[in-house]
Amino acid sequence: MAKWTPRHEAPEPLEGPVVATVTGGTILWFVLFLAQLPFYGWFDDHGYLWWLWTCLAGGGLGFIGIWYVRRWEAALKRAATEAEAEAQTQADADADAVTETDIGADAGTDSSAATAKDRHVTP
Repeated sequence: MAKWTPRHEAPEPLEGPVVATVTGGTILWFVLFLAQLPFYGWFDDHGYLWWLWTCLAGGGLGFIGIWYVRRWEAALKRAATEAEAEAQTQADADADAVTETDIGADAGTDSSAATAKDRHVTP
């Protein structure tokens, strides 16, 4: 049997309101748990008690999921802020280096060339 190889690249993952989605799912699991709770005896008699505990487990795991995705989004925002600050610092350093190079280049030229450069106005 030939090994399966993809014919195209995988699409980018969808971005969306992750915290809202996980919170909505968690609420749904707890609502289902509470809706089934009055029928505990019936579920127990018919062997479906696991439905009740599945809903409770879904709600509990949903709380872990909410905690996880909130930290994940906070980390993404923190990383974006740090990257933006780093880019700004690098741009400032590059601008300072260019200014220092221009000043050094002007020192070796005659004053008429320097004044012509000073008169050049960029819009």
